[in-house]
Amino acid sequence: MSATNTITEVSDAVATVTLRSPPVEQESEYRYSHLLPHFSDDRYPPLAPFNHVDPGSRALSHPNPRAFLNGASSVVELTPILGTEVTGINLAELDSTGRDQVALEVARRGLVVFRDQQDFIDRGPDFYLEWGRHFGRLHIHPTSGHPAGYPHIHLVYRDLKSSFNFEHDDSITSTLWHSDVSYELQPPGLTTFFLLAQPQAGGDTLFTSQVAALKRLSPQFVAFLRTLKALHSGVEQAEFSRAGRRGGTVRREPVENVHPVIRKHPVTGEEALYVNRQFTRRIVGLKREESETILKFLYDHIDKSADNQARVKWRPNTVVLWDNRITAHSAIVDFKETGEARHGARITPQAERPIAALDGLDLSSK
Repeated sequence: MSATNTITEVSDAVATVTLRSPPVEQESEYRYSHLLPHFSDDRYPPLAPFNHVDPGSRALSHPNPRAFLNGASSVVELTPILGTEVTGINLAELDSTGRDQVALEVARRGLVVFRDQQDFIDRGPDFYLEWGRHFGRLHIHPTSGHPAGYPHIHLVYRDLKSSFNFEHDDSITSTLWHSDVSYELQPPGLTTFFLLAQPQAGGDTLFTSQVAALKRLSPQFVAFLRTLKALHSGVEQAEFSRAGRRGGTVRREPVENVHPVIRKHPVTGEEALYVNRQFTRRIVGLKREESETILKFLYDHIDKSADNQARVKWRPNTVVLWDNRITAHSAIVDFKETGEARHGARITPQAERPIAALDGLDLSSK
């Protein structure tokens, strides 16, 4: 496959997987073939800084910041500290005020799962872009596939024959906690994701609260962590594609940026850990062994703290929103041998440069 191809030879699994609500559609042509991964030779310059105003901040002054939920048939917390599942709200019909309120709810809960969103999903890529731009400047992923003509829509895709994801096969587990593209100077905030095709079982997504993870630590250790900053790098992800994997293309040269180990949310003021195995490389200013020891402890803490986590089990027409500033997540690739496809789309608005929990922390040095 060349770097200018659109993936058109989809495994037969796509035709047999549960694509919509029961009864299962048996389609001779894949309903979402226009959203299959495309890899072009387009190249983009470095991202320029911009001023981000979080829409959730506007909802703080609303008389009822949760008014968008008034018509919901069900609102259930996934766990006390992370995640809410909502049924009976059509995201696609929300006005600007409702979208602001959604942003605030996601900032407060970390994760909100909206069921029965066929209208949202079927409105197509132009609507996805209009939706995403309400929450920030849309990010173009440097290496992933996107629908032809829509580089701002990041796609995940795996079936029995192929994978176009950033995945390593030399690990004993597919679990890899991360915050999306945290190597950018201004990483994402509110993020929207949905599956277009999914295995009948498996392919869930795990989420963890980085706010709760921080609160589990001793005050003395948190005070130390607040003084630290870490380097986040996109180099390994770019080299993965340059080696001919995923789609074999790098549209923008990889970057590395320094972020605080503990960041502060601009709307809620909550503090959260901001390190992840996938993109954090070292703690700036510490010796190698010191940095590795602290990061390993933090990664292990994130990995093992099931009491900070929530698991999203995908159903057709589910749209999930999360705040990348205060959560981490991992896809679960437990369906390889079934031959079924998992095809998803992500809308990824960028947010502010991470705000250090410690006032005055110098983030300029690598």
